[in-house]
Amino acid sequence: MISAMTKIDRRAMIAASGAALLLPHSALAQRRGDAFSWNMVIGRAQRLTRAPFAVTPFFPGADKIGYDAFNQARFRDERTIWNDKGDDTGIRLFPLSGTVQQPVEIALVENGHAAPLRYDPDMFDAPAGNAVRNLGPGAGFAGFRIMNAARDGDWLSFLGATYFRAPAQKQFGLSARAVAINTSIAGKEEFPRFTHFWLERTGRSSVIVYALMDSASLTGAFRFANTLTPQGVRQDVDAVLFARKAIAELGLMPMTSMFWYDQADRRTRTDWRPEIHDSDMLSIASADGTVHCRPLVNPSAPRVDVFAERNPKGLGLLQRDRDFDHYQDDGVFYERRPSLWATSRKPMGAGQVRLYAFPTDSEYTDNVAAYWTPAAPVRAGNRIEASYRLDWSAARTPASTGLATVENIWTGQSGEAGVERFLADFAGVPAGANPDIWVDLAGGTLVKKAGYPVLHQKDMFRMVLDIRRDRGRPTDIRAQLRAGNRPFSEYVHYPLGA
Repeated sequence: MISAMTKIDRRAMIAASGAALLLPHSALAQRRGDAFSWNMVIGRAQRLTRAPFAVTPFFPGADKIGYDAFNQARFRDERTIWNDKGDDTGIRLFPLSGTVQQPVEIALVENGHAAPLRYDPDMFDAPAGNAVRNLGPGAGFAGFRIMNAARDGDWLSFLGATYFRAPAQKQFGLSARAVAINTSIAGKEEFPRFTHFWLERTGRSSVIVYALMDSASLTGAFRFANTLTPQGVRQDVDAVLFARKAIAELGLMPMTSMFWYDQADRRTRTDWRPEIHDSDMLSIASADGTVHCRPLVNPSAPRVDVFAERNPKGLGLLQRDRDFDHYQDDGVFYERRPSLWATSRKPMGAGQVRLYAFPTDSEYTDNVAAYWTPAAPVRAGNRIEASYRLDWSAARTPASTGLATVENIWTGQSGEAGVERFLADFAGVPAGANPDIWVDLAGGTLVKKAGYPVLHQKDMFRMVLDIRRDRGRPTDIRAQLRAGNRPFSEYVHYPLGA
């Protein structure tokens, strides 16, 4: 999560993903054949908590590598690791830059042994005068990406702090990260980082990434079993965390995205395009089959929305709007951005799904984060384990339950002084259905409500609410289509006027 307190140029963070076929011996460190196991990574994470936290030094000269220099330094095709396999497991490495100045250690795992990689300046083809050429042989790497068989695109990349991301329809968008620490607490957010990676090829389209994480409050061991499937990238994640000290807010399965404006939230619009966002909705699948839909907004002030849950089936940030006409962007194609869905592989117990957002006036800052916060407090010495699946895809409704889904949100004036209008279009309402409209408001008064099928739109039903907000404060709307007491649609949650 790139917070309001720690803004980083998002363009620089994400642009990177855009016949010696095995790694040469010169790129392997002198120490070879070290025994390796998942338990070894867990043990190293636990031992780290017994020593004071030490910040990895910034490498000299990395701060001179700007956006253009970073992108002009191209990893040489022939140096691609596992290139001789001719499949979806080719590894290419990222150089350091002004955005990522702290090197990470990377090793290859084969038959239970790990061989560390050595940085070699000749891995990168950079023009004369490019600052990457001045880093020297001891620089180290910023991260890596996994290439497809055609070598014309990557399907997973790890770059900076604990951020990683995968595409849908060859377009990158939102990111995930290992953990979120105090994200919604002003001035207290902490950014752990991966210090070591171990990469193990396990199939034609699968690579396991082991990672060691360190920070002032938390250490951790992560195992990412990554597979490229026809539906998108799937990651089975196991994490073992050790708390150095108490943590006020620990976020698990965190994901971060950008929302500037859409058709319902255009107050900050200065661009010609009708909509600009990587994600447009938080979705939560509760244990009882209820699905909650919280369309994203660009708030006027930092905002936290909390959803209490016990053992939820899943949560995710979605890009539900897949219509090019709604964006008109023929360069970065927002309608192709991935949705990310997280499903726990073990009972999660009691906790909260939290959605944090702060204002943005551009498309280059990630201003939205969603994550799971366990109810149990995190104290020094705690061991915390998590196992979950991440699915990166073009899916519009990962929590499909047969319920009608929120298709569009609209807001505006009702025509009556001081009264605003909120409209939600639901897809999947069969012709002839006449569902009831259930509404609950916090901070406002419902003036009137109505619902009807949208003419010439198949199975589309429009809910209209006229609302008077209390003294200009935001009104939190909860609404649902129902048939008697039976849910007919997702719950929609919306902060009108936020």
